[in-house]
Amino acid sequence: MAPRNPQPEPTNITEYSVSELAFELKRTVEDAYGLVRLRGEVSGYRGPHSSGHCYFKLKDEKAVIEAVVWRGVFGRLKFKPEEGLEIVAKGKITTFPGGSKYQIVIEELEPAGAGALMALLEQRKKQLAAEGLFDEEHKQELPFLPGVIGVVTSPTGAVIRDILHRLSDRFPSHVIVWPVRVQGETSAAEVAAAIAGFNAGTASDGILPDLIIVARGGGSLEDLWGFNEETVVRAAAASSIPLISAVGHETDWTLIDLVADYRAPTPTAAAERAVPVRSELLNTVRTSGVRMAGTMRRALEHWRSRVTASARGLPRREAILGLPRQWLDTASGRLLQSLRANTQSHRAVLAREAAALRPGLVVRRVVTARELLVRLDRDRARAITARVERARQRLDAQVKLLGTLSYHNVLARGFALVRDADGAMARSAGAVRPGEALEIQFADGHVEVEVLQGTSSEPAPSKPKRPKKPKPAPDGDQGSLL
Repeated sequence: MAPRNPQPEPTNITEYSVSELAFELKRTVEDAYGLVRLRGEVSGYRGPHSSGHCYFKLKDEKAVIEAVVWRGVFGRLKFKPEEGLEIVAKGKITTFPGGSKYQIVIEELEPAGAGALMALLEQRKKQLAAEGLFDEEHKQELPFLPGVIGVVTSPTGAVIRDILHRLSDRFPSHVIVWPVRVQGETSAAEVAAAIAGFNAGTASDGILPDLIIVARGGGSLEDLWGFNEETVVRAAAASSIPLISAVGHETDWTLIDLVADYRAPTPTAAAERAVPVRSELLNTVRTSGVRMAGTMRRALEHWRSRVTASARGLPRREAILGLPRQWLDTASGRLLQSLRANTQSHRAVLAREAAALRPGLVVRRVVTARELLVRLDRDRARAITARVERARQRLDAQVKLLGTLSYHNVLARGFALVRDADGAMARSAGAVRPGEALEIQFADGHVEVEVLQGTSSEPAPSKPKRPKKPKPAPDGDQGSLL
């Protein structure tokens, strides 16, 4: 019979706890793979965690490894990880004891060659184009002669010297330089802030430029990558000030070139497009002035010739005034004779009338005329009195008839007159509705009432609206007919 509690057989195998084994493996892996460069495709990238750290996977066709980017390192990365981007990561291989998995803690990150960058660039280009940022309808016209030009570039490079030199040769202008890094991790953020700052008027002197030039010299795709960042493209698209992009050489292109209002192949070409040539403008103005003066001179000569030709066709002043002057002389010669003959004729008529007037005859004529006037005045007074009397008699008759026919006599006998809200007479109980306002007129005044209930079952006929009649005077006075 076997014993109940057999003793374990002695062994020389080391016994670990889970934690001891996990941390022993961690030290072993870190000692074996201290710092490595790992190439793979980004998978499962969802952006930084709420803690600021970044977690994703690197994979190839046969294997997958976890990747971690701590928050402090993520902010310093020149290139940020993106889903599907093939990268080369530099970091340390370690394990995560809490999950029994190994991972790489990334310290540096770069695209795996120009092909990966171009693929990322094309992907970003399609995304921004789908949003309409590159549409021609959003392009602004460049000012012909900007008073102030804002330049976003490095203050120490050859680019700013080329721009200033070219501007001074063509047309000296007021230039405001916003210094930025045109390469490196902070380049994109600084360029975007400069464009937004110019639009907000936060430049050193607070002046809003009429034109913005974003410029940088040539370089590799990695060197120009800051101008492909989405923040720079969106800042250029949101600019209310016309913007010229002059990044790289003629064969280089970046996403800011597509969204800018004008793309210059070089910074020098941007300065040439920004302003015209002052000497050419002066020559143009001078030539235009000479042409204008010549045109005005020819126009004056043309109108002078027309006026001269028209003047030749007009008759001379003597010819125009000769005939009226002759008529005037003839009339003035006859006028004196006519006045003398007229005077003699009137004098003869007055002499005949004076001879016919004798004192006695004049007195009789005056008396006869006075008597005639007195008789006519008496007859006129009698005729007027008779006409007025006949009119008064007719008026009295009409007044008596009106009083006989007036409804006021009926009201005086105890009857009443009912009117609706429009002033129309209510002739039957069916003509009113419950709730309708009525006015009852008695011989001595008016009363306003509201109908509570009708006694007729027939619907009241519809009546057209009539203007409300003025109320008659309370005393029943008909007024005057005159």
